[in-house]
Amino acid sequence: MEQRKRDRRAARGFLFGCVVAVLLWSVVSAQIRYSISEEINEGTVVGNIAKDLGIDKNTLKARRYRIVSASADPLFHVNQNDGILYVSRKIDREEVCAQSSTCLINLKTVLENPLEVHYVGVEVMDINDHPPSFPEEEKKLDIYESVLPGARFQLKPSRDPDSGSFSVQQYRLSPNDHFRLEVKEKRNDGKIPILVVQKSLDREAAGSHSLVLTALDGGKPPKSGNMHILINVLDVNDNAPVFTEDVYSVMLDENVPIGTTVIQMNSSDLDDGSNGEVIYSFSNSMNQNILNLFDVNPLSGVIVVKGSMDYEDKDVYEIEIEATDQGSVPLSTEKSVIIKIVDINDNAPEIEVTSFSSSIPEDSRPGTTVALISVNDLDSGPNGKVICSVDENVPFMLTPSLEDKMYSLVTKSPLDREKQSQYDLRILAKDAGQPPLSSEKTISVVVSDVNDNSPEFSLSPYTFYVTEGNDPGVSVFSVKASDRDENDNALISYHILRDGSKDNKITSFLNINSDSGEILALKSFDFETLKTFQFQVVATDCGSPSLSSNVTVNVFILDQNDNAPVILYPVSSNGSAEGVEEIPRNVNAGHLVTKVRAYDADIGYNGWLLFSLQEVTDHSLFGLDRYTGQIRTLRSFTETDEAEHKLVILVKDNGNVSLSATATVIVRLVEPKEAFAASDVKSSAKDDEESNVTLYLMITLGSVSLLFVISIIVLIAMQCSKSTTDYTSKYLQETNYDGTLCHSIQYRSGDKRYMLVGPRMSIGSTIVPGSNANTLVLPDRRGTSEEVRHTKRTVLIISTLNMRNFVICKINIRNFPIQFFMGWQ
Repeated sequence: MEQRKRDRRAARGFLFGCVVAVLLWSVVSAQIRYSISEEINEGTVVGNIAKDLGIDKNTLKARRYRIVSASADPLFHVNQNDGILYVSRKIDREEVCAQSSTCLINLKTVLENPLEVHYVGVEVMDINDHPPSFPEEEKKLDIYESVLPGARFQLKPSRDPDSGSFSVQQYRLSPNDHFRLEVKEKRNDGKIPILVVQKSLDREAAGSHSLVLTALDGGKPPKSGNMHILINVLDVNDNAPVFTEDVYSVMLDENVPIGTTVIQMNSSDLDDGSNGEVIYSFSNSMNQNILNLFDVNPLSGVIVVKGSMDYEDKDVYEIEIEATDQGSVPLSTEKSVIIKIVDINDNAPEIEVTSFSSSIPEDSRPGTTVALISVNDLDSGPNGKVICSVDENVPFMLTPSLEDKMYSLVTKSPLDREKQSQYDLRILAKDAGQPPLSSEKTISVVVSDVNDNSPEFSLSPYTFYVTEGNDPGVSVFSVKASDRDENDNALISYHILRDGSKDNKITSFLNINSDSGEILALKSFDFETLKTFQFQVVATDCGSPSLSSNVTVNVFILDQNDNAPVILYPVSSNGSAEGVEEIPRNVNAGHLVTKVRAYDADIGYNGWLLFSLQEVTDHSLFGLDRYTGQIRTLRSFTETDEAEHKLVILVKDNGNVSLSATATVIVRLVEPKEAFAASDVKSSAKDDEESNVTLYLMITLGSVSLLFVISIIVLIAMQCSKSTTDYTSKYLQETNYDGTLCHSIQYRSGDKRYMLVGPRMSIGSTIVPGSNANTLVLPDRRGTSEEVRHTKRTVLIISTLNMRNFVICKINIRNFPIQFFMGWQ
């Protein structure tokens, strides 16, 4: 019965212990780690614990956030207002961590309501703040004169509290004839100086020798320490103690009680008396850490445990035991003892995610690797053998790797992002010790989408209006597309589709910013040469494989007032806008003196021309129609009027910033008889000129059309008319002439339709109807007198064929350029 009660009490205790362990485990979080240099000032910031742990700093004071420390003078403190960890006092790394290779101070921080425990590690980095120092400033050695060259005397090494490269790196011995210095490298004790006799001693010649041993560390510049060595030359005790064993080795469990016997050393000395009595001690080269762990009985040579040992800190200790006789000049012998620490199961496994893909596509096949998991247990043997597993109710599993203690986290079934987009996987590691120890780690895996959406433009098609004369290299418009995918699948790059066709050559002058869709024009557009064009822009996402879509962009060029008016008449032989008009003195008011003709390549208001008198000798004599450019007399001439008048006509367009040109007309008043004679001379010269022009025109038409046979030669006819008023009323119906070039003239002859494109024929040009062929009549005024006017008409007859064709011609008659397009069906 008593046995049953004891069993029940044991079961209840075991259950209570498990519950407490689970509760304690739930409040412990992962450890964070900081690094600082030693000797930094008090109040230096180490790190923001609240920020790094993701704790709301506003709750720190209410939850009594603090560092749990048993020390009355803690090294660090945390500010409850902002969660920042500060240095409470200057830290001496050598004082805190001695000569450990890594000085890590573990702090335990606590939050209440609810209880949370966070471990913070602060690594104190070493600086070269200590010079090497010897255990004693002066070392006295007694050496018998019978010592042979090559005898070695091990000295106490210099100790530098600094670690690593800042520790002792070399020794130097002052120059002398009898001794030299050797340095012995030991696994844990560093460099051991050894004084070696290189020349026999003679006590009668020199009873003592004084040397200086200098130790230097690895700092820049190095720090140093000196030890004076005083050597007394004595008589001989010529037998040193001899150990009974060549090698001493022992196995020792970690965490054994203090006072446990490790091993007993035995040695003998062939000398008699005090020279044969042996005492045991640790070698001068022993590290202070080992002296804190072990002790030796000087008489019996028994080595016992003095401090606690941890297999994970160090698994092998090498102790140097020195046996020394009691002679007047004692001799000693050193022997190494190897102590191997045996592991026990006192460390839980550690889980480390060495490679992790936090996101995995939903179309991943089963067997896709998500992460590489490594587990490590500081224990050895079965205590260090770890079994790793993952929850079974997830589409993932752990597969062992070829490398020991490595696992691959892979998918074991297809993923469906729409059902679950994230998995929190709990990795459990358990060792094979007795009792077993375990640990766990949770990782989050996000299921990402695949690239299944093409970019979409905000408009289709795009239409842009660009003003001509734009600055090259400046953005003129932009396109924008969006992608419903995420991350890289939604990153869009733009490019212009260039297929090399003639219609697409304009794209060579365009460039697009691949990131923003801004389109730049590499040249300035000219409305007069290009009015509209279109091209295609392709938007491609950055998915793999990438998806793309394109959009048509229509561009219309808007006209600007960038062309000044061009004077067509008058034009002198040297190309300047200047002409001379002769009129009879007896003309009446309203007589048409001449007409200034001009055109502007722009359109609309930019091409609408207005005429004005900029300079005139007599404002009462002549008037200018601002719309047609006609110059007429305002009154009859008198005998007192000058015989020659200069008129400067300003022609300007109606653009916002108007452009202009000027023409000069010289009007000469002549007697009526002189006017008739001058008109006859001009008519005769003009006949020859017009004959040559017509011949050149027919030759040009024959060369361009190649498919036609020229069968009719140009005929030139002259006709004079005395009635200026009748002629004007018949041919010059131009009261609404706006000073610009007309775009087209169409007419029919029989079943054929014709179109003439070119400048307005302001000198009375007309199409003669009623002809079986196509006849263009270009009349030419020979004089301006009201009573006598000689008129010549140049008749150009072009035969046609019953087929589609066209001719483009450009001729120059009396320095008046005419360009026209004629098409027929």
